[in-house]
Amino acid sequence: MPLFALVDGNSFYASCERAFRPDLIGRPIVVLSNNDGCVVARSAEAKALGIKGFVPFFEIRDMCERHGVAVFSSNYALYGDMSKRMMVVIGGWGIEQEVYSVDESFITLDGIPNLKDYATRLRADVLQRVGIPTCVGIGTTKTLAKLANHVGKKFPKAEGVFSWDWLTADWQDKLMARIEVGDVWGIGRRISEKLGTMGIHTALDLQRSDPREIKRSFNVVVERTVAELNGVNCLALEDVSPDKQQIIASRSFAELVGDFDTLASAISHHACRAAEKLRQQNSAARMVGVSICTNPFRERDSQYTGWIVIPLVHPSADSAVITHAALAGLRAIYRKGYRYKKAGVILTEIGPQGLEQRDLFVPLPDPRRAKVMAVMDRVNAEFGRGTLRLASEQLQRGWAMRQEQRSPRWTTHWEEIITVR
Repeated sequence: MPLFALVDGNSFYASCERAFRPDLIGRPIVVLSNNDGCVVARSAEAKALGIKGFVPFFEIRDMCERHGVAVFSSNYALYGDMSKRMMVVIGGWGIEQEVYSVDESFITLDGIPNLKDYATRLRADVLQRVGIPTCVGIGTTKTLAKLANHVGKKFPKAEGVFSWDWLTADWQDKLMARIEVGDVWGIGRRISEKLGTMGIHTALDLQRSDPREIKRSFNVVVERTVAELNGVNCLALEDVSPDKQQIIASRSFAELVGDFDTLASAISHHACRAAEKLRQQNSAARMVGVSICTNPFRERDSQYTGWIVIPLVHPSADSAVITHAALAGLRAIYRKGYRYKKAGVILTEIGPQGLEQRDLFVPLPDPRRAKVMAVMDRVNAEFGRGTLRLASEQLQRGWAMRQEQRSPRWTTHWEEIITVR
């Protein structure tokens, strides 16, 4: 029987900020969303102050000043690089590894003796080499490992490491009964509300439920969750993440935007970013969707939402082709007189490059374009994203994201590397 461990970074974004700032040890930290709008991450100290997640920052600004909370804008370059470093270290402790998210990784530990000591040394290694505190949950299924990780974080006596096998059956039931069903992996708010109407309120209730009734009321995914809670392994480790079937690049503006040129710059940037993601997974898209919308929370303003999908003659991952289609879509949906809050590009009908069906009556794309895109990707990978870009991305810069409190990109930009005096 396989044995899974779920290893994740504690308050990951906040921990990344603290890793390079020893003066922040013990100090509450919050990290804000794009444009410094809402709280997206909190350290344990910030949670102890009662700061909630995803609340608008202006509502807690005074509290942060009173309690000396360190406030940071999102620094995704830093977080992404720290994630890669952490996953490399974690992977060295597992037999197999699946990187599940930016701060979570499943590994298998089949046949490893003294798991308590092993997991404790794993945590110490990540902390020493990367600077990120972690928690390890161990179980015979991925769902049980994920739930064990929840226990390891919630109960201080676990000291960051927990396995269901360390408890007797009676104590496992008692602990399961203390965990709300909404804390089980894959059980969201709507499903947990419906489960509540069926008398299922805890993880133990779900574990003891009738799988056939669960399947009739929900779907096979929730049925598999019940099986996994009972130790039946239904979810194998994914060595390679599946290709995305939809790619979205969008962002809210720091300030409301009314003119077409500024919107066009934003749409061009998002189209290029989406095309880059396509090329990273060796895919091509046939449909390019474009959306723009005003701010629905400004009720005194006139409201408008525009959305259109532009089909491509040939599926493509070429930044110029996708941007051309996206700008054509923007011209079709743009309306003067409105102040827009958000714009985005969505790529759909995605498939592998080279396997798409061609149109017999339209000339094939110039094969040299793929080489141009490859060169652009290599240059941007070596010298930083945006080193080479389309001219249309630079028409206006009024749409750029607000990051007034961003920390230095310590690990990815030479000019911001840490200096030791």
